[in-house]
Formats: sequence, C-alpha cells, structure tokens
Amino acid sequence: MAPARSAFYTRKVKIALGQINPTVGDFAGNAAKITDFSQRARAQGASLVLFPELSVTGYPPRDLVERPSFVARNRETVDRIAAENNGIAVICGVVTPAQADTGKSVMNSAALLKDGKVAFLQSKMLLPTYDVFDEMRNFAPARSQALFPFCGRQIALTICEDAWNDKEFWDRRLYTFDPVEALLQAGGNLLLNISASPFWIGKREFRRQMLASIARQHKVPVAMVNQIGGNDSLIFDGSSLVLNANGEVIAQGKSFEEDIVCFDSDRLTGEIHEQIQGEEAEAYAALVLGTRDYVRKCGFRQVIIGLSGGIDSALTAVIAAEALGPTNVIGVGMPGPYSSQGSIDDARQLARNLGIRFELLCITDIFESYRKTLRDVFAGRKEDETEENIQSRARGALLMALSNKFGAIVLSTGNKSELAVGYCTLYGDMAGGLALISDVPKTMVYRLSHYVNSRRPVIPQASLDKPPSAELRPDQKDSDTLPPYEVLDVILQDYIEEARTGEQIALARGFDVGLVKRVIGMVQRNEYKRQQAALGLKISPKAFGYGRRLPIAARPEV
Repeated sequence: MAPARSAFYTRKVKIALGQINPTVGDFAGNAAKITDFSQRARAQGASLVLFPELSVTGYPPRDLVERPSFVARNRETVDRIAAENNGIAVICGVVTPAQADTGKSVMNSAALLKDGKVAFLQSKMLLPTYDVFDEMRNFAPARSQALFPFCGRQIALTICEDAWNDKEFWDRRLYTFDPVEALLQAGGNLLLNISASPFWIGKREFRRQMLASIARQHKVPVAMVNQIGGNDSLIFDGSSLVLNANGEVIAQGKSFEEDIVCFDSDRLTGEIHEQIQGEEAEAYAALVLGTRDYVRKCGFRQVIIGLSGGIDSALTAVIAAEALGPTNVIGVGMPGPYSSQGSIDDARQLARNLGIRFELLCITDIFESYRKTLRDVFAGRKEDETEENIQSRARGALLMALSNKFGAIVLSTGNKSELAVGYCTLYGDMAGGLALISDVPKTMVYRLSHYVNSRRPVIPQASLDKPPSAELRPDQKDSDTLPPYEVLDVILQDYIEEARTGEQIALARGFDVGLVKRVIGMVQRNEYKRQQAALGLKISPKAFGYGRRLPIAARPEV
C-alpha cells in the first residue's frame, strides 16, 4: 500500500509575494504597506506572504543601522506588524542584533511572523561588497542557517545575495560557500528568497536565468519577491518571480509597480502579470519611477529644468512630467548671445506639448556684465572656454535662484557621455539636485526620445534632427570637441563597464588607438567633476556614483 500523502499535499497552499515600495526609515509607512498587503493577500486566500529584503527599514539603510534608536524602532515595528496580522503568516526583512564577534552590531535578517509573534529568524550569510553594495560595512554575516517547516514543506529561506552564488551559473564565484546548496542538501524542498535587487537594463532577464538555473539544478521550486521603487540612485524593478523545478516561470509580478502575485505551492500554478518589454520601455519606466520617488521621498513637490531646445533637456522634461505631473514641472529657457531662435522655439513648443509652465530668462546682459567685470584682469588674453562656461554658470545661478524661491528641486540635464568626458560645466549645467539621465549615453537619449514620441509625439522634431550643440560660441557643435557619439559611446562602454584598455578597445573595434586613448584620458581627467555632480539614477551595470569608486589624484594607465 502506498504511504498516505501529508496534509500539505492534499490541499492547496497559496503563497503571496508582496512587492512593495518602502522608504528608508519610514517605519510607520512601511508597516502600513506590509499590513495592507498582508490583509489583501489573506483575502485572496494566501496562507503566507513574503515581503522584500529589509522591507521594515527600507533598503539600503546604510549607516542608519549604527543608530540604536533606528534598530529599536525597527524591532518595535516588527512586533506591531506581527500583532496586526493574525490569520496569515508573514515573512519580512528586518534588522536583528548580531551574535558574531565581527564588530558589527546587527544582521540583515528575515523574520517569519506567525500567531502574533516572531516564529523564526534567518539571517543573511553572503554580504556583497561590489558595485553599489557595501553590506560588510554595516552587517555581520550569519554563522549558520536552518530550514523551517510550513504546511508540509521544508522551507529554505534566503536573502537576496544568498542566492547569487550558484556554481552551475557563475563562471567566477565571489564566495566559497553556497547557502542555497547547503539548505537544499539539508532537505529543503521549496526555496524562498526575499530581495532588494537593483535594476539595470537586462537585469530582469539575467535574474530569471540565474534563478532558473538553481531550480533546474536542485529540482525545487524557487520564489523570489523583489522590492520596487527608487531609493537615492538605486531603482528596484520588482518583477518578482516563481519558477517550477524545470526553471519555468509560473508566477510573476509587474515591473516598476507595487503588486501582489499569488501561487499555489503544491500544484505550482500562479498568476503572471503583464511585463514591460524592450530596452527603451524598461529604461524609460525605471527613470520615471526613480525620478518620482527621489523627488517625493526627499520631500519636494516641484522640479525646475533648464530647457535649451536640445534633446537632453527635452527627454528630462518628458520624464519629469510623467513622473510628477505637468503642473509640478517648471521649464526655463535661458537664451544667451549664441542661442538660435530655433532652440528657443523648440523649448517653448516642448513646454506647450507637455503642458508644463515655461519661463524665459535671457542671460545676455548677465554675460556682458561678467565680461565687463573681468575685462581688466583678463586683459591680453583671448576668449576661450572661460567665457563659454560663464554663460553656463549664469544659467545655473538662475536655476538655483528659482529653486530657492519656489522650493523646487533642479534637475540637471547632462547625459552619461558628456559626464564621462567632462563635456559639462561645474556649477553651471551640472547644477541641480538630481541628474536623472546621467547614466543614459547620448545614443540612448535619442533612442528613448524616439520611444517617447512613438507613444505620443511631444518632443519637437527639430530637437531630434539638429546636430547637438551647447550653443556657447558661434556655430558650435559637439562634434567640434568629441568624436561622433556612435563611436564615443562604444568606447565609453568598453572602458567603463568592461574595464578594457585603450589597446584592447582599438583592436576589438577597429578604432584608431590614439582616438581611444584621448577619450580615456578625458574620462580620467574629469573624475573630479563627476565626484561633485548631482546624484544620478542607475540604469546600467556600471553607473557613475558610489558604485564606481575611483581616486581623483591618480595617474592610471590609459
């Protein structure tokens, strides 16, 4: 006679993934989201609901975890969530006291809340220290992990990076120990992972492939809940996943939106919600989300953008208008002595198309006043980039004056290509509180702009067609200083994201080695500018900012 199946295998057990957008330090707001989503999951028949990594505190909390009051509020919030959610088990990300002798006082943990109390704790073992991650600075690693039983399953509960060390998937592993392998070898038959996995273009598919490899190798279902939202420069896409033992997706949450997605952990069936398709579409959605959250979570309502009539400021304005609503965007045209009437008209037309407020402030008199003031001290010297930069800095000063008066944050409009080679002015066009396209190469600026117009034609065609120009001297074009952007962006990607040398890039691409080395030299010389730039939104594997930490005073090999 065949053995009787356990109670778990004789009934459906629905599990929900609560894909939420927490704010770092907003304990009341985060708890309210967790409780709301828990009750919604319970109403849909779920017995267990998962929330992202450090969902109670918000991720990444960074050095806030060094404050005892922060850790105490975190624990009080966990107790309150547990008390308010009877009738459904909840797994959420929390900070817990460290037991290790590492000098770190806390651990990054997952808490199972059941029957009004903390029923189980699991802490993170693998603490990443690459790119934007610096978790070893703040957390102690767990010494061990254990399974917990739930409805007939032995649950292997892991936290984000713990699942990113599969020897069958990675050519080069960063850690010698694989928590997933250890838990599944100990008898785990369902892998749960709570994550705060930041977005970059292509990350969603990469993450799916990695989790599918784990599922196939160990022949177990895998469920991953991921945070959504923007926290500083990081954007989290959600896209929570459930895969069966064959690595096939059987449930998936939306991308770039809060969502609840449920699956049957016995029959391995679930809900697959609509996904954003295409690089341009996902990049655009990420930038809109990152802009909205940065502005609102920092306490601002309105933004100010200098509109030049060019493509960069146009794309910035479009993203801002969608993120915040047209009534919360102020466009400012600031023509100078070399601005074309066409550029002024294009800026005004863009503002009209978007329905945003538009102000025109001419800087010619300001520029002439600077010249007059500096005439004697500059006597005998030719005009050069100095006078060009004065115009840019006059514009920056006007934007910051409007920012002070209206209580609005300035969005700078420089792209990644310009920022890389220093084709930007400190305290001028770099002025602002958020550089939202600073991780968007110029060629992608055009791709995104065409994508925008394919949805609704708002960017004037002239802005798309005319040669890029800063308009700081007569008949100026970007190509006077820079190689074509189609060439420049390839060199920059190879150097910044792939860490290739000038010789390697020239040989692989068929470019002149002198040109490649000149571009790399520009990148290196302008590190001091980038480290004074406004925070940018990360959408590439290697963005400028705290994920790329280079010395300023250095002479690296070109």
